[in-house]
Formats: sequence, C-alpha cells, structure tokens
Amino acid sequence: MREYLLTLCITAAVTYLLTGPVRKFAIVAGAMPEIRARDVHREPTPRLGGIAMFFGLCAGLLVADHLTNLNQVFETSNEPRALLSGAALIWLIGVLDDKFEIDALIKLGGQMIAAGVMVVQGLTILWLPIPGVGSVALTQWQGTLLTVALVVITINAVNFVDGLDGLAAGMVCIASTAFFLYAYRIWYSYGIEAAAPATLFSAILMGMCLGFLPHNMHPARIFMGDSGSMLIGLVLAAGAISITGQVDPDALNLYVGSEKEAVHQTVPVYIPLLLPLTIIAVPAADLILAIVRRTWRGQSPFAADRGHLHHRLLEIGHSHSRAVLIMYFWSALIAFGALAYSVNSASMWIVLGIVFLSAIGLVLLLLPRFTPRTPRWMERFVPPRYRRRGVPALAPEASTPASAGEQPASVALEDRAPVVTGVSGVNGATAIGARSRLADRRKAGTR
Repeated sequence: MREYLLTLCITAAVTYLLTGPVRKFAIVAGAMPEIRARDVHREPTPRLGGIAMFFGLCAGLLVADHLTNLNQVFETSNEPRALLSGAALIWLIGVLDDKFEIDALIKLGGQMIAAGVMVVQGLTILWLPIPGVGSVALTQWQGTLLTVALVVITINAVNFVDGLDGLAAGMVCIASTAFFLYAYRIWYSYGIEAAAPATLFSAILMGMCLGFLPHNMHPARIFMGDSGSMLIGLVLAAGAISITGQVDPDALNLYVGSEKEAVHQTVPVYIPLLLPLTIIAVPAADLILAIVRRTWRGQSPFAADRGHLHHRLLEIGHSHSRAVLIMYFWSALIAFGALAYSVNSASMWIVLGIVFLSAIGLVLLLLPRFTPRTPRWMERFVPPRYRRRGVPALAPEASTPASAGEQPASVALEDRAPVVTGVSGVNGATAIGARSRLADRRKAGTR
C-alpha cells in the first residue's frame, strides 16, 4: 500500500507543479477559444491542462517501475506499456483538438485507434463471467470489439460531463478511488497478481485528478480540455478492462461447486468489473441522454448543446459550486454503494443506507424549490435571496415620492443596458459591479 501511495503522491505533485507552466504556455499558444453559447464560464480560459496530466501519468509509471514490489507489474505484464501507448495517442489527438477544434468523427476514429493499440499489446478482455453460464471465453474479434466499445464509451462519457469547473476531474477521482479499493482487495486479499496493473492504473489516475483539481476548481484558472478528459477516460477504462479480462473468477476460490454456481454466486463481486459504467453511472447516463436528445432533434450525436445534467442543475437554481457538489455526491453514492454491495451483498444495512442517501440526494436536487421566504416586515433585515420575488425591500426614506428627475428603482433596472459577457475579471469571476436584487435566481450561474 505504501508504494501505491508514493506513486499517487508523486503523480499528483508532478501534475500540480506542471499545471501552472502549462497554463502560461496555453495562453501564449492561443489555446483560449472564444466563449460559445453552451459554455458556462464568462471569460476565455486556457485549455491544454491535459499536458500536465499526461506528464503526471508518465511520472507515475516511471516511479512505479523503480519500486521493488510494483516493478513486478512491468516484468510480468505488458499492460503498462499498452496503456502508455494508447494514452500518448489519445492525448496527442486531444491537444490538437484543444488548439485547432478538429472534427468529432476524427476524434472518434482516434479513440478507436488508441483502443486498438492497447488491444494489440495485450490489454484486452479475454473472458467474461456470465451468471448461469460460467466463464465465457471470447474470440479475438469479440474481445477486440468489446474492448474498443468500452474504451470509446468511457472516454466520451467523461468528455461529455466535463462542463463545469472541477466536475470531470472530481467525478473520475471518486470513481478511481472506489475502483482502487476494489482492485487492491482482489490483488492483496486473494493474492491474484493479475489485478496488480488495474490497482496501479487507478492509483495513478487518482494522482492525476488530485493534482489538477486545485487549478480547476471554481473559478477555474485552466481547463483540462479534450486532452485531459479523453486521457483520464482512457486510463479509467484501461483499469476496468485489465481486471475484467485477466482475473479468472475461479481464482477467487470463494465457493465450492460447479463453475456455473461459483460464477452465479460471485455476481455481486463482479458488478463493478463487468460494467465499469457502474462507477461512472452519472457520466454514462448523461452520455445516453445526450445521444437520445440530439438524434431525436435530427442532430449529430456529437453536436454540443446545453442539455447536460450539470446545465439542468444550473437551470433549476443551483449555484456553480453546489451543482458540482451534487454531482460528486451521486457519483460517490453509486461508486461506493456498488463497492460495498460487492463486498457484502447479504447485508440489508447496505441497501437501506443506499436508499437513505438516495433520498437525501433527491432533497438536495430539489433544494432551490423550497427556498424559505421571510415575512414582508423582515425583508429589510435578510439577504436578497430570502425576500419575496419581485418585491424589493425599500428603506423608509426611499418610500417618499421621487423627484421629477428621478425614476423608480424597477424602471431604472429595466432600462439598464445588459452587461456583455467576457468582461475581464479574475479567473472567470464576475467583476462587473453589484448584482441586481431583482434578478431571477433560476438563471444564476448560467451564461
């Protein structure tokens, strides 16, 4: 465990220290696209944060290669080299997209090629435990197609959810933490060496996200861009593919009986492994909804819009930070709930706990609908957000008739010219003066 923690800390440190210089390089290189209609930030922000994350990945793999216990992963398996090859290719495509905005179909082709590079070097799914059937060995073509599909889905799921400051990095960090705990349990508790590469990948992925988050939290000073979102999506998929395709269910030796019975009884153990979408369920749901929504409108599935889950949270009335924390909460609930269920599926307390936390999550989602309002006589003593909508709290001296040259406050607010977005501020924060007390709170955080 200490060597995994050391690898994690070095990866995080390298990513954190390089993000500042990368930000300056992105500004000089002009990787600061204009604000689009679907964007949430208010001023141009540099991208290319994936450069720092990629070098953090390289540093983590290099350090692990020189550690005593983790060095065996590189000697007995070719999966770390396969991961590095696929990550380098997808990272290069992401850098070009952050700078030049390449076509979506080209990016999709690059994702498939990166997945194919990993398959050629041995990082592929070999068999799957099917309930009631047993361990089903996959042919070369079946394993390749399933691996490529899993990589493409995971990459795009992470890429689609990267719409708010710190959202994608935080959600992937939560998912990789849950996956690390499970993979380490398979490797250490059951002595299955085939789970060691997945444990290493998840530890490095945690370090990449933790090192980048301080620069990416709201208000973000730099975005990871496609070079970062596609990279962490590929690393997450690689860990899931590694442990799913290499660990034999019979190697656990948990149950005595036929192979079919053993696989059937160990289904809860393999829930986080068979479908890694379990630990990224929120991004996967956002991906599916986006594809259905866009194709229903006759648009391309890759056409960007403002219909993602985080956009809807902002429309409900949540602030930027609260929307991110709510997405964190649901990701942690699903990821660690699946992890707890895989450890002890017979415990009713786990199910009840998940149900209780889900109810809390629903209350948090609807929180803006139940904002308390104070009586009219107390409105002058409370912040504007607790006052009745459309009725400003006027001071006693303001209730006197206005002079001929003056206008009521409501008229002055209506005649006021709107402020154009993109006004220079500090790290994306608004520096445009005092906010109107009559503004609709449901539009807070939107652009």
